[in-house]
Amino acid sequence: MLKRPKWLRIVLIVLLVVFLVLSAIGIYWSRTPKVFWVNEYVQGNQQVVGYSTTDTLVRVAGTLLDKPGGYLTNDMLPPGVVLDNMPNWEHGVLTQVQDLSRILRKEYSRSQSQSKEDPDLVIAQEKFFSESDSWLFPPTERRYREGIDAIVRYRDRLSGVSTDGTDAHFYARADNLREWLAEVETRLGSLTRRLGDSVANTRINENLAGDPSAASARNEPDNVNVRTSWFEIDDIFFEARGTAWALLHFLRAAQFDFATVLEDKNAEASVRQIIRELEASLAPLRSPIILNGGGYGLTANHSLVMANYLARANAAVINLRELLDQG
Repeated sequence: MLKRPKWLRIVLIVLLVVFLVLSAIGIYWSRTPKVFWVNEYVQGNQQVVGYSTTDTLVRVAGTLLDKPGGYLTNDMLPPGVVLDNMPNWEHGVLTQVQDLSRILRKEYSRSQSQSKEDPDLVIAQEKFFSESDSWLFPPTERRYREGIDAIVRYRDRLSGVSTDGTDAHFYARADNLREWLAEVETRLGSLTRRLGDSVANTRINENLAGDPSAASARNEPDNVNVRTSWFEIDDIFFEARGTAWALLHFLRAAQFDFATVLEDKNAEASVRQIIRELEASLAPLRSPIILNGGGYGLTANHSLVMANYLARANAAVINLRELLDQG
């Protein structure tokens, strides 16, 4: 029997050790951050309307950059380059950060359509909408840090911590809250459909339903193929988990900042129901892989379970928007 050269055995052992170390690091980096509690008061135990929302936005965005492994979407080296679950989780969180930063700039900080935009919020939205996978010139992390810094400046001016001579405003009104909830409703509705497509093959085309005079730029087939690729099922699942994680924090913050509005509309129960469904969707995952069993098969379908929680949360969002519409 031929004996392997000593150098070859050393190389194989080194490669095995490197593989095990990188695997362990990859598993550690793939653990999603825990839910944190929302701050209601600034220094001195003073409650300021808008502080909870802006402070939570800062902390959620900061988690993208400061969690174990940092921001992984733009990683070009192992083990980050081969991980896909955490980058999809980051995408779900980032989408909610972008939506809230846009609403903060357009709605929450302005009293009417002719009001002047807050300069820091303009910067923040621009930075958060930068390329999410840029790793050089400039890296995405730098852009997002600049966005976080802009929100911190706005938050400090809002709470009176900073006294640079410019005023910051936050208007907790029912119509402003409805605008953000409309974004949430759209995101949850899309995710619910995409998660449900893990078992669906086709759906009836209802794009033009309800309007006899509706038209489309191209011919619309009667049936649409919606089957999710087997390789994308876990991607959508973790994107949904990231979305639920971020929304849970933003809704808890809205409970504080919009407390008077919610009490006036008798809508506190609706917010609590949304939060409860999102909390349930973030229950620990006991399986090492995302299973995609049939609807009535022997194995679980994690996508359908996630879709159930998000659909129930979305129904509560729709109900909350209807309550806020009432005079």
